[in-house]
Amino acid sequence: MVEAVQDAGVVVTGAGGGIGAALARRFAAEGARVVVNDLDAAKAKAVAEEIGAIAVPGDASAIVAEARYALGGTIDVYCANAGLPSGGSESADEKVWALAWDVNVMAHVRAAQELLPAWLERGSGRFVSTISAAGLLTMIGAAPYSVTKHGAYAFAEWLSLTYRHRGVKVHAICPQGVRTDMLDATGSAGDLVLQPTAIEPEAVADALFAGIEEDRFLILPHPEVAGYYQVRAAEPDRWLTNMNHIQQKWEATR
Repeated sequence: MVEAVQDAGVVVTGAGGGIGAALARRFAAEGARVVVNDLDAAKAKAVAEEIGAIAVPGDASAIVAEARYALGGTIDVYCANAGLPSGGSESADEKVWALAWDVNVMAHVRAAQELLPAWLERGSGRFVSTISAAGLLTMIGAAPYSVTKHGAYAFAEWLSLTYRHRGVKVHAICPQGVRTDMLDATGSAGDLVLQPTAIEPEAVADALFAGIEEDRFLILPHPEVAGYYQVRAAEPDRWLTNMNHIQQKWEATR
């Protein structure tokens, strides 16, 4: 058992399935008191009933106060897991860009606005951002997703460097392919890039809990991403050329 989460009040957004449900199940198994959030009320209720948690359905941006009340007044861990797999290029409709920005970035910002005053006052709190390897690297065929996931990673990084000395711990989870409905929605690009090394949602939960025990910011369920990230930083033209080769391979299959 991970002592840091035993009897903790935990909120997991987007937890009606996939990674979110796996996180909720793991936190409950580790002895936490869990709020399961999802836009789909039936899915949130089903997961909550399965694990003995509390369902608080609705928009992830607007449920912090209700979740806090459901947990008896205190949220110790907030998992900003809800996300949107927006595909398309620079030509995607502005409404697509705006929704991706709102769900993938601003929902995290709004949650932090609600959570930080209490966390800073008491000197503790844990913010978990489910981002994506696309936030460190990129994803072909998905400009809105890639750009906003970069934003989500930047915000998590900023939270950590700004508040870690005041007791706020931040974790950024950046997996590649995970076998969920979101992976299915990536279509042929996901089939080419993500499916071959896709993992189960439970492996993401395992990686997070290892990171919590080691007090690590960056959580990489696919360890090879660290190498890709290093090449991207040290040799950007080499990395871009390699990614362009993948882009061309994808275009040839369409």
